Amino acid sequence: MGDKVQDVRELIERITSSDRLRSNSHFSEAVYRAEPIITTGRQMANYLPERYREMRGISRWQEGSPHGRWLTEAELFYRQGMFMADYEDDCPYHGTFKAYFPTYSAMSDRQLRGYFTWRAAVRRGNIQEASLSFAYVYLYELINGIGVADARDGFTKLKTFWEAYRAFAPEIDRYVRVWLRDYVVYYGLDPACLADSRSLTFDQALIDLVNESAPHDPQVWHLVSDEPLSAPLDTAAPAPSAKRTRKKKTPALPLPPDTEHERRLLCAIDALSTYRIRLSRLYHDAPDDLRHVADAVFVRMLEYYRKHRKNGLIETLFGERATMPYTMFASAVFFESKPHGPVDYELDRIHSYRCRDGLWTCSRVFGARDKSPQLGSIMRDVDRKLRTALDYPYPLKEKSMPKYLEQIIDGEIATWLSWKAAHAPRRIAIDLSQLAGIRSAAALTREALLTDEERAGGEEPGGALAAVQHSPEEPAAAMPPAQEGVTSPAHFMQENARVAARLTQADEAFPTAGAQRASAAPPAAASSMASPEHALAPATGASCAGMLSHAQATYLQALLAADETARTAAVQESKMSEDMLVDAINEALFDVIGDTVIEITAEGPHVIEDYEDDVKEALA
Repeated sequence: MGDKVQDVRELIERITSSDRLRSNSHFSEAVYRAEPIITTGRQMANYLPERYREMRGISRWQEGSPHGRWLTEAELFYRQGMFMADYEDDCPYHGTFKAYFPTYSAMSDRQLRGYFTWRAAVRRGNIQEASLSFAYVYLYELINGIGVADARDGFTKLKTFWEAYRAFAPEIDRYVRVWLRDYVVYYGLDPACLADSRSLTFDQALIDLVNESAPHDPQVWHLVSDEPLSAPLDTAAPAPSAKRTRKKKTPALPLPPDTEHERRLLCAIDALSTYRIRLSRLYHDAPDDLRHVADAVFVRMLEYYRKHRKNGLIETLFGERATMPYTMFASAVFFESKPHGPVDYELDRIHSYRCRDGLWTCSRVFGARDKSPQLGSIMRDVDRKLRTALDYPYPLKEKSMPKYLEQIIDGEIATWLSWKAAHAPRRIAIDLSQLAGIRSAAALTREALLTDEERAGGEEPGGALAAVQHSPEEPAAAMPPAQEGVTSPAHFMQENARVAARLTQADEAFPTAGAQRASAAPPAAASSMASPEHALAPATGASCAGMLSHAQATYLQALLAADETARTAAVQESKMSEDMLVDAINEALFDVIGDTVIEITAEGPHVIEDYEDDVKEALA
C-alpha cells in the first residue's frame, strides 16, 4: 500500500515539473496556490469543514472564577447544538451509528457530517429512515429548543416527526409519548395540544368510571377529588321499607332500570376493559339484558371489594392517587439553561404538576394506565353466563372463574330474568272467528230485554240491532251490515251499557216490568245475565264489590290502609302469588277505573295516588 502511494506522489511531481506540460494551454492561465491540485481519496474522506472543527473546539472545561468546571454531557450537547442550529451539509452517510445516549461528541467526523445532511432533509419535510440514534439526537434537539422558533413550533415539529418516524421504529412510542406530555407542561402550552393523547384519554375514562361508580361506592370519589361527594346518591336502589316484616335483598340497581345511568356506566366500563362487551353479539341482539346484568355485577363487585379487600375494586385495578417527585424529559438528553419558575399546571381533574425551586412533582393515579384484563375477564364471564341463561345460539367457551364471582353473576341474572318475566307486557289474542257468535248472542239478549213498547217504537238507539231477525242455526246469514249493526265487542259493550241504564230506569218506574222480563227471558239469556263473566260492565265510579273476590277486596283495603298484616293474609287467602293477585285485581277494575290501579315498584305494590279516591268510592 505504501508503494502505491509513493508512486502516485511521484506521478504528480513529474506532471507539475514538466516544461512541456507547463507550457500547454491547459496550464497557461492556471493559478497555483499552496495546496495540492490533486487530492487523494484518503485525503477527501478525512476532510472536515471548518464549522465542525469550531464545534469540536467547544471544550467540556469552562474557565471560571475562582475555579473552572466540567460541563455535563447534556450541557455540552446543548451548547454544541445551539452553535450548529442552522447548519446544513451535503455529505450523506450510509453507515451505522449506535449509542445509548447519542450526542454529537459520540459521532465520528463522517457520522457527524452524515447526521447534519440527514437533518437538513428532515427539516425540508423529507423524513427518511436512518440510524435510530440519529432520530434520537434530532428529538433531543427539539426538546432542548434547538432549531425551533418558539414552544408551539417545537411541539408541532416534535409531534410531526414522531408520527412519521414511528413507521420505521415503533419503539420510539415508549419515550416520545411521555416527552410530548412533558413538553406541553414544561413550556406551558394549552392542554388541548394533547387532546388525542393516550394518557389523557385514559384519565377521562377513569374519571367517567369513578363518576358513575361513586353513587354505589362513595369511597372511590377520592380518586378524582379532595372534596367530599356532595351529589345525592339518587341512582342507588331504594332501601327496603321499614314496614316489611321479611328481609328482602335489595337489587344492585333500581328496578325498573334507570336506562340512562346504566348506559353511561357500561360505556365507562367498556372503555377500560380489554373485553369490549358493547361489541358483543349478545349486546347487539339483547342490549337491555346484557347492559343491566353487566352493570349490576360490576356494582356487586364494588360492594364485595370494599367489604372483603383492603382496597376497592377500582383502586385495585388502576391504582391509587398520589403525589410523587417527577423528572422532566426522563430518558432524554435535556439541559435546563435556566431554572424553571414556580408553576401549577393541571392537565385534567386527576393529573397535575407543580414546580417549586426547580423541583417538579406530579399528582395522578399511579398504577396500571391501560385497559384492565381483570375487568375484561369479569365482563366476558357475564356475557358467557347470560348467553347460557337465555339459551342464546352462540355460546362462549367456558373458562374458570372465582366461586364468589360465579355466585354474583348467577344471582344478578336470576334477579333480572325474574323481574323481567313478572313485568313482561301481556299479549292478548283476539279470535275474530268468534265475532259472529258474539253478535248473535247479543241480538238474542237484547231481544229478550226489550218491552213491547220498545219493539213497537221503531228505530230507537241500537234499533238496527233490534231489527236483526235470525235463528241461532244461521248466525252468519242474519249478521247485520258493518255500518248498521254492532261491528265489534267494544261496540256491543257500549250498546249493552246503554240498554242496562234504560232498563234500570224503567224498573224503578214500573217494578213489575223487570220481573216480567226476567221471567220471559230465554234460558240462554238468563244464564248469560247471571254469569259473572258475562255481566255488563258498570259505569266509572260504580260499585265494584261484585267484581272482586273477598281476598281481592281485602287486599285492596289493606293497601289503602298500609296494613302489612292484612295484606299478607289476603295473599294467603287468594292462594296465589302476590304478583298474580295484583294482576287479577288490575284486570277486574280496568273496566271500572279505565286504567291500572296497583303499581309494583322496588318498594312493593301500592295503589296509584291518582286513583286512590276512585278505588275507595268503588269499594264503598
